[in-house]
Amino acid sequence: MIKLKQLVSIAFFMTTIFAFGQTNTSKLEEQPYIEVTGTAEMEVIPDEIYIGIIIREKYINKGKVTIEEQEAKLKTAIKSLGIDLANLNLSDANADYVKIRWQKKDVLTKKDYTLKVSTATSVGQVFLELQKLEITEAYISKVNHSKMDSLRKEIKINAIKAAKDKADYLLTAIGEQTGKPLLITENENENGPTNHYVRGARRDGNGTFIDGVVLISPINEEIIFQKIKIQSSIFAKFSIK
Repeated sequence: MIKLKQLVSIAFFMTTIFAFGQTNTSKLEEQPYIEVTGTAEMEVIPDEIYIGIIIREKYINKGKVTIEEQEAKLKTAIKSLGIDLANLNLSDANADYVKIRWQKKDVLTKKDYTLKVSTATSVGQVFLELQKLEITEAYISKVNHSKMDSLRKEIKINAIKAAKDKADYLLTAIGEQTGKPLLITENENENGPTNHYVRGARRDGNGTFIDGVVLISPINEEIIFQKIKIQSSIFAKFSIK
């Protein structure tokens, strides 16, 4: 059984710890600080452009044109453009063929491919070859940059440097100095690439367009991609010396 004297000692010890904790918390709360947000961004030209290509069995003059025939011609066309065939892949590695029913009379098949190219020029060349092959189902599925991870890290570093720089010049203005960081938080959903798209100036009668991409135009022969914008925002709390 614990004696009364021991109980008094334990109670005194716990009261001392509680009081000490309150003192430290009060000192921390009373410590002067500054809160700032640093931001950084950059724009990069995408160098990974993914083209979705769908090949279907079809009939021309009552004769069936098979998937294999069209696939062979597609690969030949891609090689002729200097594009590595390793960049051409089935969109779904687990599904080789997808069956669809055509007018309830015959069962045709299709294959979905993804082709990766690195420039807008290559995109235009690919679409022109697809037109020659009469493959009409093609689209830009997504764009990216090959060094996206390192670029995101760079932007985050620039954002936290911007926060420190902001704290420095604000405190200098009132004759104070920035101390150690007390809290650093990355604002979520602000460091990724923004939406991107392909755009082309439509000129009726002066060009051929697929999904808004100018393929042939005597006035403007360029395909223009919106740059990928990478952003980061960092919240920081610094003590004031």
